[in-house]
Amino acid sequence: MEFLPEALEQYVEQHTTGETDVLQQLNRETNAKVMMPRMISGHLQGRFLAMMSKMIKPKAILEIGTYTGYSGICLAEGLQEGGTIHTIDINEELEDLVRSYFDKAGISHKVQYHIGNALEIIPTLEGPFDLVFIDADKVHYANYFDQVIDKVTIGGYILTDNVLWSGKVLDTKQDKDTAAIVAFNKKVMDNPRVETVMVPIRDGILIARKTV
Repeated sequence: MEFLPEALEQYVEQHTTGETDVLQQLNRETNAKVMMPRMISGHLQGRFLAMMSKMIKPKAILEIGTYTGYSGICLAEGLQEGGTIHTIDINEELEDLVRSYFDKAGISHKVQYHIGNALEIIPTLEGPFDLVFIDADKVHYANYFDQVIDKVTIGGYILTDNVLWSGKVLDTKQDKDTAAIVAFNKKVMDNPRVETVMVPIRDGILIARKTV
């Protein structure tokens, strides 16, 4: 997942605004207590998500894949006054941890936290959404995109994480998740309703702006 030399990665982070105390605490607790802590967005990606949200100034955000709540807290930084972030995760075991950090970050009143199958939950959400962040099970990336595209405002954004998949997108032999990501990347690139840019931040983020 790390594409830059460690020293250069450290230089980048040294020139990126630091984490808040709450995010630092969440980062430490996730790494200490939760399985697969590398799934957390972390410092650099978290600041990128916060910066994107602050530029877009969304009224409504949809996040698919809450994990321990780090990315959701970052995304919520750019919400307009009275705005809402809907976040979906299938892992109910993390609920207490997530809700405690939403409280600590002071965003609980802005969050609609859904636990369950995102493919079943997304159709029940009205939208429209100005910003969507997809960071869940890779085999369903294309399905999530199809479900949300009509719920995104014209000029709104869909951000998708892990689109480089530790560089495995270049492999000739691909496992199921890698093949799904490669197919998803092509699907979005070929979609006439969006314009795209892929940025090599951490494990890669695909930015799609809805134009039609």
